[in-house]
Amino acid sequence: MSTYIDAVHPERHAPYLDIPDDVIEYLHYLDFVKQRSPRTINGYYIDLRGFFRFMAVQWSLVPEDTPPAQIDLTGITTDQIARIRKRDIFQFLEFAQENSNGAKARARKLSALRGFFGYMHTQTGRLSEDPTTGISLGAPKKALPRYLTLDESLELLKNVQSDFYSRDFCILTLFLNCGMRLAELVAINLSDFRDETIRIIGKGHKERLVYLNAACLDALEHYKTERAALPNLADKQALFVSKRTGKRLTARRVEQIVARCLQTAGLSNMGFSPHKLRHTAATLMYQYGQADMLALKEILGHVDVSTTQIYTHINRAELKQAVEASPLSRVEYVPEPTPDAGQEPGGPSASQQDPGEQDGGAGSQPPAADPDNKG
Repeated sequence: MSTYIDAVHPERHAPYLDIPDDVIEYLHYLDFVKQRSPRTINGYYIDLRGFFRFMAVQWSLVPEDTPPAQIDLTGITTDQIARIRKRDIFQFLEFAQENSNGAKARARKLSALRGFFGYMHTQTGRLSEDPTTGISLGAPKKALPRYLTLDESLELLKNVQSDFYSRDFCILTLFLNCGMRLAELVAINLSDFRDETIRIIGKGHKERLVYLNAACLDALEHYKTERAALPNLADKQALFVSKRTGKRLTARRVEQIVARCLQTAGLSNMGFSPHKLRHTAATLMYQYGQADMLALKEILGHVDVSTTQIYTHINRAELKQAVEASPLSRVEYVPEPTPDAGQEPGGPSASQQDPGEQDGGAGSQPPAADPDNKG
C-alpha cells in the first residue's frame, strides 16, 4: 500500500494495513486518543514502516536485496518487537544517514520511534523497557524561514493570470494576510465566516478565529459573487471550488495555482510555496504591523510561542536599527599617528618615555628607594 492523504478530504488518511499490528494500534492511538493530524500520523507511518523494513532485513526475514515495497511486515509480532535493543536504533539511524537523510530527517525518525516504543512500554506494558531511552541526536540546526519581501508580495498579487482570476487572487490574498496553512485553506467552508472573522480548523482539530482585513474582505466579496454564478456548483459548502467541476479544490491543485502565479510574477525557482506564503504573512505582520509574539502565535495557530519566535530573527531592519543605536556607531576612522623624526616606528619619543626608563648612560643608577615604602 502506498502512503497518501486523501486529496479531496485532507482530514482523512489511509487505513495503513501493511505494517505490524502493534504499529496499526499505535496509529489509532495517535488518531483517536491524541487527536494528531492526518499528516502527522502519515509521517509516523512512513518512518515506522521504514524502520521495520530495516529490521526485517536485520532479522533475515527477507533477502538483503529485497525491494523495500516488497517486504511484508504484517507478520512481525510483539515478541519480535520486544527483542529490539538500543543498538538496533543506532544502526537504523546510521543507515538513514548513509542514505542521505539529513539531521532533521533523522531527528524526525527518532521522534517516531520514541513515540511508538514509549507507547508500547508505558501505555500498554507490552515491553519491559524502551530501547530509545537516553538516545539523543542533539537539536538540529533550525533554518530561518524563507519569505517574500513586501515588494515581491505586491508583485505576486499584480501578476495573477488565471481562467478564474477572482478565486486565485483570493487564495493568494488569504495566504499572504492570514498566514494559514495549505490544509487549513482548502478545508474552509462558507459557514466558517462570521462578520469579519474566519474560523480555522488547525492541527489537532484545534479551532481559532482569524480576523479578516479590508483586502481579504474585498477579495472574498468579488470571488463569492463569481462562485455563486457557477452553473455546476457541486460542493455548495466549500469556499474554494474548481471552475470545471464545481468541487472543492484539492491541496495539490492549490499548490499548482500558487506555482503558476509565482512563475508569472518572475518568482519561480526560488523555493517559494504555499507554506512560504504563510511565513511571508507572519514576517510582514511582525515587521510592519508591530504584532507581538503572543498575537502572532494566536494568528498562526502555534501551540507554543517558542515556535513563533523564529520570526523575531528575520527582522533585519530591527537588527540594523539596534546596531546603529550603539554609542560608538558615529566614531570615525582615526589615522595612525605619524612618528616624530628620529623616533623608532611604533615607539614613543624620548620625551614621552617614562623618566625611570630614560637612558642615563653607563653610570646611571636606579631611583633611590622611598624610605616610607615598606614594600
